[in-house]
Amino acid sequence: MTQPILTDIPMESFLSHIDAVAGAIAKSDWRPDYIVGVGRGGLVPATYLSHAISQPMLSVDLSAQVVGFCDELLDKLVAMAVEGSRLLFVDDINDSGRTINQLRAALAGAPADHLRFAVLIDNVSSAAKVEYRATTIDRVVTKDWFVFPWEAVASRASILSDWGEVPERTS
Repeated sequence: MTQPILTDIPMESFLSHIDAVAGAIAKSDWRPDYIVGVGRGGLVPATYLSHAISQPMLSVDLSAQVVGFCDELLDKLVAMAVEGSRLLFVDDINDSGRTINQLRAALAGAPADHLRFAVLIDNVSSAAKVEYRATTIDRVVTKDWFVFPWEAVASRASILSDWGEVPERTS
């Protein structure tokens, strides 16, 4: 199996991405009541975005894949949306679309107009669509594995292990 090209996202680029997403939200006619960071990759961007647009942040984690761990949290988020709260889910990248589609399915009981998704990098050939993005790629063309600033502290072996969980994303 061929290893991916690891492409670092410098802190300056990350901050520009946050500004771009915050700007897109400001230009839209929709405002979140809460930012929801999607663990693990969306937690840092959600924190920064929460500060950038002065909205409180919640979090939910699907990345650990602990059965039943986030079910109660997702039920609470559905209840919040049903009661009128607008929730903006934030992740680092919409790659295959698996995480976003998993969240949309878990949140099916919530009014769709109360839910939005934002990412720093949006794969235009993803199975999922998002409302806000900083930049786009096309996985048909771009095969790089992006290393965000919070991931840069990990060993190369750890980064490659994360990539190895679903290597077809970049094949």
